[in-house]
Amino acid sequence: MTREPKKISRRQFLGQSACAGLGMTGVLSTVGTLRLFNAALAQEPTPAGDYKSLICLFLYGGNDANNTLVPYDLSAYTEYQRNRGILALPREDLLNLHAPGDDGREFAFHPAMANLLPVFQSGKLAMICNVGTLVAPITQAEYKSGGAAIPPHLFSHNNQQVQWQTSVPDSVKKIGWGGRLADLMQSLNQGADISMNISIAGSNFFQVGEEVLQYHISDQGSIGLDQYNAGWSPVQEMYHATDQMIGRSYGHLFEQEYASIMKRAVGNDTLLTSVLAGIPEHTDLFPLSTNGEGELSRIARQLRMILRMILARNALGMRRQIFFASLGGFDTHDAQLEDHHALLASLSNALADFQNASDTLGLSDEITLFTGSDFNRTYNSNGKGSDHAWGSHHMVMGGAVNGGQLYGQMPVLTSGGPDDTGNRGSWIPSMSTDEMSATLALWFGVSPSSLDQVLPNIGRFSQADQGFMQL
Repeated sequence: MTREPKKISRRQFLGQSACAGLGMTGVLSTVGTLRLFNAALAQEPTPAGDYKSLICLFLYGGNDANNTLVPYDLSAYTEYQRNRGILALPREDLLNLHAPGDDGREFAFHPAMANLLPVFQSGKLAMICNVGTLVAPITQAEYKSGGAAIPPHLFSHNNQQVQWQTSVPDSVKKIGWGGRLADLMQSLNQGADISMNISIAGSNFFQVGEEVLQYHISDQGSIGLDQYNAGWSPVQEMYHATDQMIGRSYGHLFEQEYASIMKRAVGNDTLLTSVLAGIPEHTDLFPLSTNGEGELSRIARQLRMILRMILARNALGMRRQIFFASLGGFDTHDAQLEDHHALLASLSNALADFQNASDTLGLSDEITLFTGSDFNRTYNSNGKGSDHAWGSHHMVMGGAVNGGQLYGQMPVLTSGGPDDTGNRGSWIPSMSTDEMSATLALWFGVSPSSLDQVLPNIGRFSQADQGFMQL
């Protein structure tokens, strides 16, 4: 016997979906959340004709920032060499930035970052120092005494990735700050079919929103249904059957929503495939990332696709876009010097190519890219590599960046020193991810009065604008 689907009212459906958690927030939000964001949207300015793109490039595994940004003046380098041991890079190989920190110390890039050095020197790349997940500001004494809250599961890869991308370490609700940003500003893309949040690197927490869903594409373009093709005769029956299935009306809310989502996905794929067909590949703009066989590195392919999506902004009706890309392999417990060198070379070449391409195409002022990562690595070695640490250094790149400078407060780079959680060189962050993210959100167009809609904990920190963006 066939069971008749149970019909429920709209009110019941909304109530049940609210209890179902994140799995249902993509279908319908709770009424309270809708009211909250609609009220915030009404406060946001909507300047005519402007476009901005924000790119989160996440370095999975925990980048060794201690060898990304290295002390260069002789006394600081000597201390670095003593503390890092076998992980210390030769001073003669380092790339001096000629940009002293706030205490007069000089710093340099890893030698694998040679192609990125001119971007820094041109003022389109800034280094943000000692950033990390924080519940609230904390001192070393408070950390050691337990007198202040610290992020839960502090040295866990998965938890720190989530906390970096959501910026709410003391909440179990995994809504990303990029998702909240899109929720707040989605009205600027009114009429657009494709989501503001576009991932080239699969699912992520950064772009999880209450209302705006992340739209996944590959580094080759749109992802559609396999063999769903109106013009291919061997699968005509399959094409027509699928078309009928997603085109009909259903009495059951879940069935109807599923069909609607499928129909929207098919339509978006058709639209995006058509639009991208008219956008050049632009492989020629990525010469540093191209090997001898004419193939791009994985991260360069992602950035090239982001560039093509930005070039398609007018055809897609976009005034704001948020992208997510990633590079993995930074969990360097072993063979750290060799592995980290290869990773930084691939990353730096792709970033330099992307910035040069943005300049060539006249897009630089409209694009800001920033890096994130689980955490830093310990300053001292475990024998072949280093272990999980905390505060790290990150890059922000683009034409609107006040670059060529170091921002934030560099820690005292001494294992067991005044900025260490213990005796291995795990730096207590002096800047929260909230403060770094808030500066980016302000550039993206969020008003200061609405910042807490994107970063709920920002009021716990003293400075929302860290100065590295042209606002």
